[in-house]
Amino acid sequence: MIKLINVNKAYKNKVKILQDVNLKINAGEFVSIVGQSGSGKTTLVKILIGEELVSSGQVFVGDWDISKIGKAEVPFLRRQIGVIFQDFKLLPKKTLRENVAFALEVCGQKQSKIDKVVSNVMKIVGLQNKMNSYPNEVSGGEQQRAVIARSLVHQPKILLADEPTGNLDAINANDVIDLLLKINDFGTTVILVTHNREIVNRLNRRVISIDAGKIISDQKNGKYII
Repeated sequence: MIKLINVNKAYKNKVKILQDVNLKINAGEFVSIVGQSGSGKTTLVKILIGEELVSSGQVFVGDWDISKIGKAEVPFLRRQIGVIFQDFKLLPKKTLRENVAFALEVCGQKQSKIDKVVSNVMKIVGLQNKMNSYPNEVSGGEQQRAVIARSLVHQPKILLADEPTGNLDAINANDVIDLLLKINDFGTTVILVTHNREIVNRLNRRVISIDAGKIISDQKNGKYII
């Protein structure tokens, strides 16, 4: 599903952010990527979603080599990889339903399909009774669930969650993680980027640890070791 071969990333100041990263994530896996601030995990996320290009090496999503992906191709990549960020990025003047629908409207989908897809994904995340609420009318956990719903509208094969619980209290954070596990059970590959030790240890799933731009540990049923 995802394969990185000898990936290096350095910026113009020649500071190396990623060094000789080799990584394979299979379809259907739930993987946590952990590391301290500045370890390189955010750069890795940006490479996977086409926001950054590698300095050298290859990055495959399925059979697609995205190492030198062009800007025109990025929207097609984003339909294969759903992305959830720490800051919700919801449009404040649109309802939750409208926020989720917008991701399909910009692609020119028919209204009948939009209505069906939005209804389905809002049901998956448990927000079918909050669809007409605005972001400022619901809790942080509900906002994040709306973001997850939005990330699912293109039925992505991969869901990349970058610190999705960073702005949430423990109860809402656990609810979001339980929802990611549910989505993983549907067959979606889930990549969780986090520094939350408690969540990683509770999951007892594969854990990839990054430090100073290098993978220092890859545990099948891992713990947070950094």
